[in-house]
Amino acid sequence: MRMQLDPTNLLDSLEEHMMKTEEALGSSFSAIRTGKASPALVEHVTVEYYGTPTRLKEIAGITAPEPRLLVIQPWDTTAVSAIEKALLASNIGITPMSDGRTLKLPIPELSQERRQALAKQAKSECEEAKVALRNIRREGNEAAKKAQKDGIYTEDELKKMLDDIQKLTDRYITTLDKLLAAKEKELMTV
Repeated sequence: MRMQLDPTNLLDSLEEHMMKTEEALGSSFSAIRTGKASPALVEHVTVEYYGTPTRLKEIAGITAPEPRLLVIQPWDTTAVSAIEKALLASNIGITPMSDGRTLKLPIPELSQERRQALAKQAKSECEEAKVALRNIRREGNEAAKKAQKDGIYTEDELKKMLDDIQKLTDRYITTLDKLLAAKEKELMTV
């Protein structure tokens, strides 16, 4: 994925890409089950709805009336069986209970082994995000060096730009570490 980077607003472009990486990590963390009911756990499940793959949140209301229960209420009751099939096929590990109009997902208590496995998964996703940040940094450094070679930056401006890119990268890596620490704490809290 080669980014188009304009040397005149290089830092802004890099920060925008780094922000998207942070948002993607936050989104993937919200889908990791913690033993607490959260609509984010299932809203991205894809349901085959009238022959079209559709995200669950687009065809049903998802609520958490209790800390350990999700209720999915399709706007079209004919979609209940398709939603149930999609939930069983997804990797959330929860069997839905259907009354024909709504689906209830009781969120079971997580075992210590499962909590550790989920923490390991979160750590792995965080590492992937850090690799993405480092790739963005590398592309930014290459763009800055090319701009210096093309006469857009002086030697001093290049040195300052490379330093600023490193500081930006460090700031985002710290943010990702904080997100991971918060997710691990949430997972390990019984």
